[in-house]
Amino acid sequence: MQTIMIDGSRYATPEELHRALQRMLRLPDYYGCNADALHDCLSERSEPVHLWIASRGEGPVEDTVSLVSSVIADLGGRVKEMNA
Repeated sequence: MQTIMIDGSRYATPEELHRALQRMLRLPDYYGCNADALHDCLSERSEPVHLWIASRGEGPVEDTVSLVSSVIADLGGRVKEMNA
């Protein structure tokens, strides 16, 4: 299981967050930077992702963190809030 940590407060836009996910998860160059593309890319893997959330951020970034969390959970990964 790959483990990543997201601190939504570090990103100004959802695209910045998706680009960070692309690097952290070593997603392909054709990654579409949205929840559907994330689902497609992660569903091709044999092991789920474990996501730690330090902060969800605000506004559209917070919404994106929620979508990313849902995708990871839907694919059998674990999602934990660090301050929960």
